[in-house]
Amino acid sequence: MYSNILVALENTRTDASLIPHIARLATLLKSRLLLIHVADGWAARNFDHLKLTESEEMMNDRQYLERIASELRTQGLEVDISLARGEPSKQILLTAEREGCDLIAMTTHGHRFLGDLIHGSTISEVRHQSRIPLLLVRALP
Repeated sequence: MYSNILVALENTRTDASLIPHIARLATLLKSRLLLIHVADGWAARNFDHLKLTESEEMMNDRQYLERIASELRTQGLEVDISLARGEPSKQILLTAEREGCDLIAMTTHGHRFLGDLIHGSTISEVRHQSRIPLLLVRALP
Protein backbone atom coordinates (compact mmCIF):
# COMPACT_ATOMS: atom_id res chain seq x y z
CA MET A 1 0.00 0.00 0.00
CA TYR A 2 2.66 2.53 1.02
CA SER A 3 5.78 1.49 -0.83
CA ASN A 4 7.59 4.84 -0.99
CA ILE A 5 7.34 7.03 2.13
CA LEU A 6 8.70 10.57 2.37
CA VAL A 7 9.75 11.33 5.95
CA ALA A 8 10.10 15.04 6.70
CA LEU A 9 12.68 15.58 9.43
CA GLU A 10 13.36 18.83 11.26
CA ASN A 11 16.79 18.00 12.69
CA THR A 12 15.38 18.60 16.17
CA ARG A 13 14.46 16.33 19.06
CA THR A 14 10.89 16.15 17.72
CA ASP A 15 12.12 13.70 15.06
CA ALA A 16 12.48 11.11 17.82
CA SER A 17 8.67 10.98 17.98
CA LEU A 18 8.32 10.16 14.29
CA ILE A 19 11.19 7.80 13.52
CA PRO A 20 10.01 4.76 15.54
CA HIS A 21 6.53 4.92 13.94
CA ILE A 22 7.98 5.14 10.45
CA ALA A 23 10.54 2.39 11.05
CA ARG A 24 7.80 0.03 12.22
CA LEU A 25 5.48 0.92 9.34
CA ALA A 26 8.26 0.54 6.76
CA THR A 27 9.23 -2.82 8.23
CA LEU A 28 5.66 -4.11 8.10
CA LEU A 29 5.02 -2.85 4.57
CA LYS A 30 8.56 -3.33 3.19
CA SER A 31 8.55 0.33 2.19
CA ARG A 32 11.39 2.48 0.90
CA LEU A 33 11.99 5.56 3.02
CA LEU A 34 13.10 8.91 1.68
CA LEU A 35 14.30 11.14 4.52
CA ILE A 36 14.08 14.82 3.69
CA HIS A 37 15.21 17.89 5.53
CA VAL A 38 14.65 21.33 4.06
CA ALA A 39 17.40 23.82 4.83
CA ASP A 40 15.72 27.20 4.85
CA GLY A 41 18.35 29.62 6.08
CA TRP A 42 19.72 32.52 4.05
CA ALA A 43 22.46 30.49 2.37
CA ALA A 44 20.03 27.70 1.47
CA ARG A 45 17.45 30.08 0.02
CA ASN A 46 20.08 31.89 -2.07
CA PHE A 47 22.23 28.84 -2.88
CA ASP A 48 21.51 28.56 -6.61
CA HIS A 49 20.96 32.25 -7.33
CA LEU A 50 24.27 33.35 -5.79
CA LYS A 51 26.14 30.11 -6.61
CA LEU A 52 27.01 29.55 -2.96
CA THR A 53 28.67 26.55 -1.36
CA GLU A 54 26.97 24.57 1.38
CA SER A 55 26.88 26.42 4.67
CA GLU A 56 27.97 24.76 7.90
CA GLU A 57 24.28 24.42 8.80
CA MET A 58 23.56 22.57 5.53
CA MET A 59 26.56 20.29 6.07
CA ASN A 60 25.30 19.51 9.58
CA ASP A 61 21.82 18.82 8.18
CA ARG A 62 23.28 16.39 5.61
CA GLN A 63 25.28 14.60 8.32
CA TYR A 64 22.13 14.34 10.44
CA LEU A 65 20.19 12.77 7.56
CA GLU A 66 23.04 10.32 6.91
CA ARG A 67 23.16 9.34 10.58
CA ILE A 68 19.41 8.67 10.79
CA ALA A 69 19.49 6.80 7.46
CA SER A 70 22.36 4.65 8.69
CA GLU A 71 20.48 3.79 11.90
CA LEU A 72 17.40 2.79 9.88
CA ARG A 73 19.46 0.74 7.45
CA THR A 74 20.79 -1.34 10.37
CA GLN A 75 17.14 -2.36 10.87
CA GLY A 76 17.12 -3.72 7.32
CA LEU A 77 15.26 -0.79 5.77
CA GLU A 78 15.88 0.74 2.36
CA VAL A 79 16.58 4.42 2.99
CA ASP A 80 17.59 7.36 0.80
CA ILE A 81 18.12 10.98 1.81
CA SER A 82 17.35 14.36 0.30
CA LEU A 83 18.61 17.69 1.57
CA ALA A 84 16.39 20.27 -0.09
CA ARG A 85 16.77 24.04 0.06
CA GLY A 86 14.18 26.77 0.30
CA GLU A 87 10.63 26.95 1.59
CA PRO A 88 9.91 23.75 3.54
CA SER A 89 6.30 23.02 2.58
CA LYS A 90 6.96 23.66 -1.11
CA GLN A 91 10.08 21.47 -1.15
CA ILE A 92 8.37 18.63 0.75
CA LEU A 93 5.49 18.61 -1.74
CA LEU A 94 7.74 18.88 -4.81
CA THR A 95 10.02 16.10 -3.61
CA ALA A 96 7.12 13.80 -2.73
CA GLU A 97 5.61 14.27 -6.20
CA ARG A 98 8.94 13.97 -8.05
CA GLU A 99 9.95 10.81 -6.16
CA GLY A 100 6.54 9.14 -6.52
CA CYS A 101 5.94 8.96 -2.79
CA ASP A 102 2.60 7.55 -1.69
CA LEU A 103 2.75 8.75 1.93
CA ILE A 104 4.24 11.82 3.63
CA ALA A 105 5.13 11.45 7.32
CA MET A 106 5.65 14.48 9.55
CA THR A 107 5.49 15.54 13.17
CA THR A 108 2.90 17.97 14.41
CA HIS A 109 3.53 20.30 17.33
CA GLY A 110 -0.10 21.02 18.17
CA HIS A 111 0.21 24.79 17.82
CA ARG A 112 -2.83 26.93 17.47
CA PHE A 113 -3.06 30.22 15.60
CA LEU A 114 -0.48 32.29 17.53
CA GLY A 115 1.91 29.32 17.80
CA ASP A 116 1.60 28.74 14.07
CA LEU A 117 2.45 32.38 13.40
CA ILE A 118 5.49 32.19 15.65
CA HIS A 119 6.70 28.66 14.80
CA GLY A 120 5.60 28.46 11.19
CA SER A 121 2.93 26.48 9.46
CA THR A 122 4.76 23.98 7.27
CA ILE A 123 2.42 21.19 8.24
CA SER A 124 -0.63 23.34 7.56
CA GLU A 125 0.58 24.15 4.06
CA VAL A 126 1.43 20.54 3.30
CA ARG A 127 -1.89 19.35 4.72
CA HIS A 128 -3.89 21.75 2.57
CA GLN A 129 -1.95 21.29 -0.67
CA SER A 130 -0.97 17.62 -0.71
CA ARG A 131 -2.73 15.08 -2.88
CA ILE A 132 -0.65 12.42 -1.14
CA PRO A 133 -1.91 10.93 2.15
CA LEU A 134 -0.25 12.23 5.32
CA LEU A 135 0.79 10.48 8.50
CA LEU A 136 1.04 12.98 11.34
CA VAL A 137 2.68 12.03 14.61
CA ARG A 138 2.36 14.34 17.60
CA ALA A 139 5.81 15.47 18.77
CA LEU A 140 6.65 14.61 22.34
CA PRO A 141 7.34 17.62 24.56
